[in-house]
Amino acid sequence: MKVIHDLNEIFAQIDFVRRDGKKIGLVPTMGALHAGHLSLASKAKQECDIAVTTIFVNPTQFGPNEDLAKYPRTLEQDLDSLAKMGCDYVFVPASDRVYSPTHSTFVTPPRVATRWEGAIRPGHYQGVATIVLKLFQLIPAHVAYFGLKDYQQVRVIQSMVDDLNIPIRIEPCETVREADGLAMSSRNRYLSPDERQRALGLWNALSAAHGMVHAGQCDVAGIESAMKSQLEKAPVDRIDYAAVVHPETMEPIERVDDLAVAIIAARVGNTRLIDNRILLPPS
Repeated sequence: MKVIHDLNEIFAQIDFVRRDGKKIGLVPTMGALHAGHLSLASKAKQECDIAVTTIFVNPTQFGPNEDLAKYPRTLEQDLDSLAKMGCDYVFVPASDRVYSPTHSTFVTPPRVATRWEGAIRPGHYQGVATIVLKLFQLIPAHVAYFGLKDYQQVRVIQSMVDDLNIPIRIEPCETVREADGLAMSSRNRYLSPDERQRALGLWNALSAAHGMVHAGQCDVAGIESAMKSQLEKAPVDRIDYAAVVHPETMEPIERVDDLAVAIIAARVGNTRLIDNRILLPPS
């Protein structure tokens, strides 16, 4: 496994192997890797000739009162995990090389970024879209793998790729969960034992929504009310949203007559968690 820090070197290396006919799979991460991240890297390795993982805590997607400074950084452990699963390249750039002191160009995120995370975290998706486009430029991969736990983020990236005609395929991958249903997240390590138990409210709320739709209940207002009741029962400390939306536009809907997505953002203690679940009514 090659660990590369220089922007010019990573482009040269990947461009060379691509010209040699190799299929390149890319996994962008912010490090603090868990089994969910590693499942993406493993899939890239299985489906492509060359697997590239990036580790970069992107400062432009954090708001002024968010956890950039304390975001977990476990580089040595991350590199060891990636080496064991057979990753070929790991790109670990310095922040001042990605964003020079004179950097002033940012990507305006697509329409699907307007609501939910986009509304609650102004500038977040601008930072996400900008760094992902930079990585796509630096690492000319054929496929990029993203976890569906950040469902809206996946839609933002898919829309950006479509709108800007970027020659890369986005491969969404299922959320990896703990045995009790909690979605794996780098932020889970912030949770105390009590908070870890209460965080299960997100999965319980999504499971309630899934169960209602499976039983034939299509009224979104009732489903959202049940989700919020489960979150309050946990209890979580704050609900940012618990909604059922269109899977492509991320817009609110009134009935689940076709594929839909239940999305949740809630705070447990000082930790903000997000999760989602696909809803499909019985045929």
